[in-house]
Amino acid sequence: MTISDLRIALFSGNYNMTLDGANKALNRLVDYLLRQGASVRVYSPTVAEPAFEPKGDLVSVPSFAIPGRSEYRMPLGLSAENRADLEQFAPNILHIASPDFSARAAVRWAKRSNIPVVASVHTRFETYPRYYHMGFLEAPMIAWIRGLYRRCDALITPSQSMVDVLQEQDMNDDISIWSRGVDRAIFDPGKRDLVWRRGLGIADSDVAIAFLGRLVLEKGLDVFAETITELRRRQIAHKVLVIGDGPARKWFEQAMPDGIFVGFQTGQDLGRAIASSDLFFNPSVTEAFGNVTLEAMASGVAVVASSATGSKNIVLDGISGTLVHDQSSQAFADAIAPYLADDAMRHAHGAAGEQASRNYSWDAINQTVADTYLRLI
Repeated sequence: MTISDLRIALFSGNYNMTLDGANKALNRLVDYLLRQGASVRVYSPTVAEPAFEPKGDLVSVPSFAIPGRSEYRMPLGLSAENRADLEQFAPNILHIASPDFSARAAVRWAKRSNIPVVASVHTRFETYPRYYHMGFLEAPMIAWIRGLYRRCDALITPSQSMVDVLQEQDMNDDISIWSRGVDRAIFDPGKRDLVWRRGLGIADSDVAIAFLGRLVLEKGLDVFAETITELRRRQIAHKVLVIGDGPARKWFEQAMPDGIFVGFQTGQDLGRAIASSDLFFNPSVTEAFGNVTLEAMASGVAVVASSATGSKNIVLDGISGTLVHDQSSQAFADAIAPYLADDAMRHAHGAAGEQASRNYSWDAINQTVADTYLRLI
């Protein structure tokens, strides 16, 4: 069997409703598989005005808007039409990308049909409750997710640190790495634009600390804001550049009244924004892979990040940035302060990160997923 013989049914909780790192990776994967001659059918909630056009054929599954986060929809299972569509498509591999109700129904269908199942793990869903004062739900969520992942034939996840977490949680015995790539036509140090910076009130001599991502609490917005407050308390000069939008924007603006918020950016505008910053700060611990961290590195920007699954295997500590083990604002401020005072260190770490980012080729990375499909079949 070759890649052109693959018939993949892919289930995603968010394939193109809102833009995030996970669905960007899934759409790139589908695009690669289609270019290699494989057949792919995607099953996901759909909305009237999605964030972008999907790659491949997209079939809508039953869903409802999540209360308080209506930009996302919760898949509810499979309709009779979905099951008939699956039967007609006749996949020889099933891929689930989120541990939701539709994925669970799809796995049951696959097991009855003797079709192997791969689950890709993109984020640490079990950590989300802690950001909404419901940390007591974390252990039950781990058990609930384990019940699904143990029924899969293999898991794929973006980093070795995430493999370690999944093994520790006893999620599966077959876990391999599907890393991430970076679009070098967008993310490049040459995109830096001093005129654009000046228009935002950032002088050439200012050091701009960037946040890049959706403005949701689980991205560590509270720690980011507390760290900026700590830097101001220490009277360390800097600017803050926030790239992104989301439901927590108002809260974030109130927490950082001096921050410069440029909103959601995409394509060349996104590349310009991140390359025009001077230091990327990523306190999040929820990602399986830090797509935004890699994008900052490709843009020649030094990184300060949590020593967590998102950045741990991307950033070379002390070479392309600094990894912080203590998740306190004081510890992050201690790590950031030297970069604000030492231009040479900042530039050296940015250059090292840009060089390291060149190892991430999307086609080679996506071929590893196809190889997993073929192995299981």
